This record gives sequence, structure tokens and C-alpha cells, in this order.
Amino acid sequence: MTTPRRDFLKRLGATGAFAAIGLPAALQAEPAHHDVPVSDKWDMTWCDRITGKVRAVFDSPQVAEGGGMFRAQLWRDQHMEVYGAPLTDISAVLVIRHEAIPLVMNDLYWQRFDLGKELKLKDENDKKWTKVNPVGVLHPGTPEKYTKYNIAEFTKSGGTVLACNLAFGEVVAKFMKEDKLSKEDARKKAIDHLIPGVILQPSGGFAVLRAQQAGCNYLLAS
Repeated sequence: MTTPRRDFLKRLGATGAFAAIGLPAALQAEPAHHDVPVSDKWDMTWCDRITGKVRAVFDSPQVAEGGGMFRAQLWRDQHMEVYGAPLTDISAVLVIRHEAIPLVMNDLYWQRFDLGKELKLKDENDKKWTKVNPVGVLHPGTPEKYTKYNIAEFTKSGGTVLACNLAFGEVVAKFMKEDKLSKEDARKKAIDHLIPGVILQPSGGFAVLRAQQAGCNYLLAS
């Protein structure tokens, strides 16, 4: 368990943010007309999985200690708590874009490019810069109450995580520079370091708006 996660949750409790983000999202009707992609370049099948009675898209343009991930999962938990709703009634979409793009990359990427130091995120145990993505996957030793606050568990339980391809270009650029690779080879390598379950979209803005078209209420989450 890293400091960013624990500190973030403490601040939420202290400020009353839990109540603020626990408000249920009002369901909006899905437009009658569904555009059909002209190619398979972009995976748009996630749209068909936005079927819950309540739907929300969490826009995460900043790392913010993984705040977007926390808010998306908290909303699901709180809606189930307040209304007794099954998880299948809740559709949550998290869009990671802009400066938050490192959050969709695996621990090997974080270690390779020393992102803990770059992003000023420290591990609570040794107080050194973290070597892992704090909200990427479930890490050993994480307290049980925090085990759901990561992308891997969120997607496994039905959540949708989308990533901005424009911001992902910064990840590709790192591999191009450090490994002296062509753009094509660097992109392949970058995708290999993408957390399984994350779906790249043309841009973060495109993803947020498409989720809203699928009936999701909007929340700026980081």
C-alpha cells in the first residue's frame, strides 16, 4: 500500500468528499442511433457494455495520486450501499488522459523510467520514490479494504477504463528516445507495458463524450 492511496482516502474522509461523490448518477437515455465504426482500428465494443441502470464517466486528466480511480470505485461501492443495487446495475467508465497517462502503465514501465521520482510519489514503507503504479494492479500487502482501488480489479469487476491515444504518444516517445526505436516498434513496446483491460481511444475527449452519448453522467475526477 503506497502513501498516495492512503493519504487520498484520509483527505476524502476529512473533507466530506465521500458524501459528495456518492450521489447516484441520473440515467440518461442512449441515443436511438448508434454509429458503426468504419474499421477495427479502435475498439468501440465497450460502448455495448454500458448497460447499467445508473451510468457515470470519470474524467481523469491529472495523476492526482490516482484520484480518478478512487472516485470511480467509491461511486460504485456507495451506490450499492445506499440503494442495495447489484453491481450489474452500475456502469462506470474511467477515462485516463493528458498528464494522468502513466496510470495506465504497468510497474515495469514505472521502474524503467523512475516515474515515482518524476511524479513525486513515495512508498509509505521506505519513504523512497515508489517503483510501482499505485493504482495499476493489486500489490502484495495491500490492506483488504483497499484491494478494489486499482485498474486491474476495477476492469475485472465490470468497470471500463479508457486511455487517450494522444497522451499515450508520450509513452511511445520515451521508448523511442531511450531504446533508439522506430515509432512503430516503440509503440508495440509501449502497448506491451499497458495494463491489461485498458482500451486505447483516439483521444480522451473523444472517449469522455462517447461515454456521455452512451448515457453516462460526467464527473471531473482528478
